[in-house]
Amino acid sequence: MKIGILTSGGDCPGLNAVIRGAVLKGSRKYGIEFVGIRDGWRGLVDADFFPLQRADVKGLSKVGGTILGTSRTNPYEGDRGGAENIKKTMYGHKLDGIIAIGGEGTLAAANRLWNDGVPVLGVPKTIDNDLQATDYSFGFDTAVNIATEAMDRLRTTGDSHQRCMVAEVMGRHVGWIALHSGMAAGAHIICIPEVPLSIEEICEQVESASERGRAPLVVVAEGFKLKGQEEAYSDKGLDAFNRPRLGGIGEVLAPLIEERTGIETRSTVLGHIQRGGSPSAFDRVLATRLGLHAADAIVDGAWGQMVAMKGTEIERVTFEEALGELHEVPLSRYEEASALFG
Repeated sequence: MKIGILTSGGDCPGLNAVIRGAVLKGSRKYGIEFVGIRDGWRGLVDADFFPLQRADVKGLSKVGGTILGTSRTNPYEGDRGGAENIKKTMYGHKLDGIIAIGGEGTLAAANRLWNDGVPVLGVPKTIDNDLQATDYSFGFDTAVNIATEAMDRLRTTGDSHQRCMVAEVMGRHVGWIALHSGMAAGAHIICIPEVPLSIEEICEQVESASERGRAPLVVVAEGFKLKGQEEAYSDKGLDAFNRPRLGGIGEVLAPLIEERTGIETRSTVLGHIQRGGSPSAFDRVLATRLGLHAADAIVDGAWGQMVAMKGTEIERVTFEEALGELHEVPLSRYEEASALFG
């Protein structure tokens, strides 16, 4: 059996650990031959393959990024795109199936290819933790740790100048990174996509913290919307899947907070810092386990499915289950955190 592995969408700490887990177990226990596919779906469309052997994945669990490279290419675009062309390419290179490691956009493309007859298995990857079918996705824990450390640093400079510090973190549709890192860093208000707030409500918590002698810390997810705001803030155009490239809401909030409260306010966008560096121990273990179980799923012929974490176990779910709805922050979790605001 010959299997191709690709990583698609945004990079993420733990991708290499998945690759390592799948290759080690697949080759040693099942005798599977693996092929690396460069730069996500682009490499599959262009037949940009290379042998992926045990020696190539040695020591990868602690390495950030992805040795395969990644992109946001749509596999149905271009002269060589589409399911029929991809099936011909796979047949010509004797590929029996594909392991696609990625987030919502990647898994949606994988599901479409599966429905069109391409054997694809999914491994969930999203630092946003926004896939409903898995309790946790690797990369999330690392992103929270990085964001928390950055906020700890912002708080020291904010305390020195008695400034309000606004920290913008990733989170297109859901606020898990903002919620967890904000709670860990002792934020005075957390703004997430699931709970629109008015600028007055935000400033009320900022002033409350300031009156207690604290330098206010505001944490905001990139997908947060003020009340009355129909779309999340974006001025960077569209990505390959025609989704707005978010980012910049922190720069919008900072002058509004300063204008209304009179407190000097600075904004920091953490951006891709959250994606970089070595994965945390939790993410190394989770990613490795997903890779190990992906090898098992291939042997069982579980195409059109995704390996997922349920509680502490790794299970399999269909692409339809994985893409049915987003894993949003429940209102109860936000209300729990709000006891710490102000």
